[in-house]
Amino acid sequence: MTLLNWLAVVVVILTIAALIKRYETRLVLFTAGLVLCLMSLQPMDAFNGFAKSMTNSGLIMGICASMGFAYVSSYTKCDQHLVALLSKPIRGLGIFLIPVCTAVTMFVNVAIPSASGCAAAVGSTLIPVMLRAGIRPAAAAAAVMMGTYGGVISPGSAHNVYIAKISNMEIMDFIALHLPFSCVIYAIGIVGILVMCLIFRDKGEATDNIQISTEHEQIHIERPNPIYAFVPLIPIVILVLGNTCVPIIKMGVAQAMVLGAVLTLIITRVNPQDFSKSFFNGMGKGYGNILGIIIAAGVFAQGLRSAGLIDTFIAVLRESNDIARWGGSLGPWFLGTITGSGDAATFAFNEAVTPHAASFGMDVPHLGALAFLAGALGRTSSPIAGAMVIVAGIAMANPIEVAKRTIVPCFISTVVLALIIV
Repeated sequence: MTLLNWLAVVVVILTIAALIKRYETRLVLFTAGLVLCLMSLQPMDAFNGFAKSMTNSGLIMGICASMGFAYVSSYTKCDQHLVALLSKPIRGLGIFLIPVCTAVTMFVNVAIPSASGCAAAVGSTLIPVMLRAGIRPAAAAAAVMMGTYGGVISPGSAHNVYIAKISNMEIMDFIALHLPFSCVIYAIGIVGILVMCLIFRDKGEATDNIQISTEHEQIHIERPNPIYAFVPLIPIVILVLGNTCVPIIKMGVAQAMVLGAVLTLIITRVNPQDFSKSFFNGMGKGYGNILGIIIAAGVFAQGLRSAGLIDTFIAVLRESNDIARWGGSLGPWFLGTITGSGDAATFAFNEAVTPHAASFGMDVPHLGALAFLAGALGRTSSPIAGAMVIVAGIAMANPIEVAKRTIVPCFISTVVLALIIV
């Protein structure tokens, strides 16, 4: 390795340290990329990388439209009708409320791909149900937190959109590719969270005397409307049917989300002006919050390329695809756990390393899926993740205690993933 390579390693370590300290993710990644380009005497590479990532039409359409639809689902309260409808049949299951609530959260998370948004919507309904059944607060929060992994198969997930783009695949084809692996992780998560709660002896006597935080309290819906509850699933149903048995309605993710939004307006008959504002506010949030990280990760990856660190890393990976297998799984999981976000590590890895997968005997879709799924498991393990703070806050539990119940199933899932996905 050259002196420039070693200096780049120092910058990477400082970048990780800044992310652990919870500094603003986009600022950290952009600054690190710019510093690396300056060290390489190629400062324009950083700005060119920024400009290139800003105008990636495939990503902009899918991600922004998905966020717009998520916002109108929340504005119309259709997401809460879905949660309320799913929660009604599961009361009175005792300790088995834990795996059932995890499975319900996973299902809802497919329709509401934001982990934090799903945690708030589901947690405010299911956590009180579990507490009244005598389940300890940390276990109730952990059951919902484990379920926030379910969004990995959502067409609205930014990672599915991004990896499908760099793999030259349709989004639904990429989801179909990693669906079997994701289902294995679902099973490990559902069973694992139950086992952990049994080990911690988290089931007590049923009671109506419970304490929950009202900070994330949602409107309680006694009689959920089945039609409203179906609304958040409309784009997913359109995409699945269009790509399987009804090819006449086959369309892209952005088109399905916009059509879903139009049907939502027709069904709910809310104020069209406020509805429109909500949809476009969601699109803006999608660009600023999600694409912002992708853009900053692109600058960081360009800095690594300019410093020659990517070429050095690829040369090491060529020696053994086992290094790539474990680097692409344990790396994003570890960084997701200590930073509270699977996005920064996953986008950076998939921007810088995954396109070169063929150089070390792998393919782009599988390596991209490995990093994506492992990063999501890391976020689910983290006591400082946004969704973790929300569920712990609703249950009035210590996030560390909640993380104690999710980290073991997530780590086991990461190891299994590395063994089966490539």
